Amino acid sequence: MWKRNFLFRATEDQPLTEGENELFHETDPALDSAGMRLERFISVWVQGEGEDEKPVAYTNVYVRTATLDIDRRSGFLQPLQGRSHQIKQLLSPGQKGYLKQWLGQHSPQAWEAAEDHFRDLFEID
Repeated sequence: MWKRNFLFRATEDQPLTEGENELFHETDPALDSAGMRLERFISVWVQGEGEDEKPVAYTNVYVRTATLDIDRRSGFLQPLQGRSHQIKQLLSPGQKGYLKQWLGQHSPQAWEAAEDHFRDLFEID
């Protein structure tokens, strides 16, 4: 299985260079939010058939929100959401556009092989 994570600040259209694993899974869970400077993030996981760097078909998308205090390396992750309406609501038009372009350029074959409902997730309303 091929997978890739894109981590966006909630208000930005370009992902960070670090992914969810680097910023969230190596942090301690926040026990108390007092004094924390929390920022909101959107984490997008794309899965597909294939190995290594080149998928042959994109199959699934999961999205979740997260909050993180980067200085304290502490934060909160929400559960992954995989329903189409949830994904469409969480992603901004700019984030959808970025993902559509990246996925299409990274592996045109995988983009063409993806089912319509997958590609529809990235249409800007």
